[in-house]
Amino acid sequence: MTRPNDLNPWDSPRAFYGAELRGKRKAAGLSQDELGALVFCSGAYIGQMENATRRPPLEMARLLDAALHTDGILTQMCVAMEQASQHAEYFRLAAELEAMASAIYQYAPMIVPGLVQTPGYTRALIRASRPFASEEFIDKAVATRRERAQLLDRADPPEVWFIIHEIVLNTPVGEAAIMHEQLGHLVQLIEQHHVVVQVIPMSEGAHPLMDGPFKVMTFTDAPPVVYTESAYSGQLLDTPAVVAKYAKDYDLGRAVALSPDASLAMIRAAMEDFAP
Repeated sequence: MTRPNDLNPWDSPRAFYGAELRGKRKAAGLSQDELGALVFCSGAYIGQMENATRRPPLEMARLLDAALHTDGILTQMCVAMEQASQHAEYFRLAAELEAMASAIYQYAPMIVPGLVQTPGYTRALIRASRPFASEEFIDKAVATRRERAQLLDRADPPEVWFIIHEIVLNTPVGEAAIMHEQLGHLVQLIEQHHVVVQVIPMSEGAHPLMDGPFKVMTFTDAPPVVYTESAYSGQLLDTPAVVAKYAKDYDLGRAVALSPDASLAMIRAAMEDFAP
């Protein structure tokens, strides 16, 4: 785990925030546990914010300002970080955690996961869901999603495992050529061992993951979290018992899905079905 004294506050806005929080806490004569008690969280969570593993949501920043009598400075810094992000407000913290994760386990019941979408697929998907969006808005969204995907090309990429439903493979998003390219891209990532994909076939019927999409993220030096999302909102869950339930559900999903090899064969077949 990164020690607070090793943290360079100029590495990132989040590191600067952590350094400021640590300095304000020490100036107030409080331990991490004591400050955590004042803002209704654990001392460990305070430590994670100080070493830049986690950035607090806006409401937590307000609580910290009130507890430390810091005249809103931590809240202002939090707002500035959020405004600098290219992601939707509800996804910003999840996107930061995704970039730091050592492993990502995601269930996608309806669409290809964002990390492995092609620009054409992303563009067609956004245009279908937001028919009145400007081209500028869509261009920005496509670029942001491509930036997220760069974590797969790192020297130390996270372990990425997807469970998708067969519906994802058979639902046309855009023209046939777009789907052919998208499924081909997914095949390439699998063959290059960047991701593992398992498919839950239609024939499986009811299965353990029918409550909706979610993503489990684990970290080398921090507790795991779960991210769930609906159309215009998302939620990060870090209660250990809740995270454990999602992890168990994911394991059950892997058990009923096709094997990685059989899944790859199904993806290839679907790709050929969309061949121009």
